[in-house]
Amino acid sequence: MKRNRPKFKQIIDAAVVVIAENGYHQAQVSKIAKQAGVADGTIYLYFKNKEDILISLFQEKMGTFVETIETELKQVKTASDKLLVLIQQHFAQLSEDTHLAIVTQLELRQSNKELRIKINDVLKGYLDLMEKIIQEGITEGEFSEELDKKLARQMIFGTIDETVTTWVMNEQKYNLNQLAKPIHHMMARACGSQIFEKKV
Repeated sequence: MKRNRPKFKQIIDAAVVVIAENGYHQAQVSKIAKQAGVADGTIYLYFKNKEDILISLFQEKMGTFVETIETELKQVKTASDKLLVLIQQHFAQLSEDTHLAIVTQLELRQSNKELRIKINDVLKGYLDLMEKIIQEGITEGEFSEELDKKLARQMIFGTIDETVTTWVMNEQKYNLNQLAKPIHHMMARACGSQIFEKKV
């Protein structure tokens, strides 16, 4: 119920900005409250602590992230094209919100094991979506039948993730979206797709 209230989203959006600008460990709850325009005590009506804010932030943003991608995928037929859309949407959504990109690529990489497990649980839905596309490609004969789905998923996500991290570390000095097609080219080929083979 709390998630449907306007102040919940208000606090989440404020937390993204504060954590991105100050770092997770320096992002005091009081700073988040000030950014959100609410009293410090109001934060605790919605969240247990700062760690809860970080996990909730990732749950909310990742949920919207996946929903947007799934909506776009409904317009696409082939697995290879779906993979392209997924990569394009991943880059587009993070390049449109650099604060979120900083949080997901840097501040969510905490050494706290329990925190990392919770983050990985949230990420599972996105990885499942990726694996579904890979399986479709295998079933339809687009991708190699010998393809290891889990390994392919790990390879694709790892490449996308590292590309965004490098972009963030370079202070977003270049166009992230322009990298979607060349990365898709490599990933589709690695999955066994022949769509890029030129006719002689």
